[in-house]
Amino acid sequence: MVAFPPRPPDGLAAPGRFTHLHPDDGACLMENAALLAGGRFTDSPPGTHPALAALARVVNDSVGDATRHALWPLAAELADARPADRAYTPLLVGSVVDAARVLRPASRRLARHGRACRRRSEKLAHVPAAGLPGRAADLVWWRGPGRRHLEHALRVLCAAPDADRRLARLLREAVAEARGRAAGDGMARGGRVPAAGEGRCNR
Repeated sequence: MVAFPPRPPDGLAAPGRFTHLHPDDGACLMENAALLAGGRFTDSPPGTHPALAALARVVNDSVGDATRHALWPLAAELADARPADRAYTPLLVGSVVDAARVLRPASRRLARHGRACRRRSEKLAHVPAAGLPGRAADLVWWRGPGRRHLEHALRVLCAAPDADRRLARLLREAVAEARGRAAGDGMARGGRVPAAGEGRCNR
């Protein structure tokens, strides 16, 4: 039996599933990330990449209490995890699709989604920061096929007998990757990574 800590560490709100109206009612992983970033209470803080936040919300809402408590420390890292490179979104979605394909290797749908993510990430790998047309194209892809690919892959993972273990590992790896890429972005912009609020649950 897992013994939970008597109170949230570092003053965080008690972890819970789904969204909350106020920290006194608890907070999901992304809402705690928003609190740590010093911004408004939301599950979509500006310092977290939208695709990563979407993954974190599903993981938070899908795992059991013990795993949700174990994921607490990720809130601080999620508060400042927003890579700027355009290839990041299809890379993240593709990694989730690949994790789902381990469970369903014969799925043609997952294979098709994986190919689509790889093609897009390769296309954008060396493209400079987007102007308005590029940002609009990236947003359309994320809110359309990208989100659908992510949600389908996560449904597969959530149905696994060991879903908690798989989802927790996937989120930890995704956060580490995002932080590494964001640090690289910061170095390219002049040697430091901006704070989460500087300059700028399932859905």
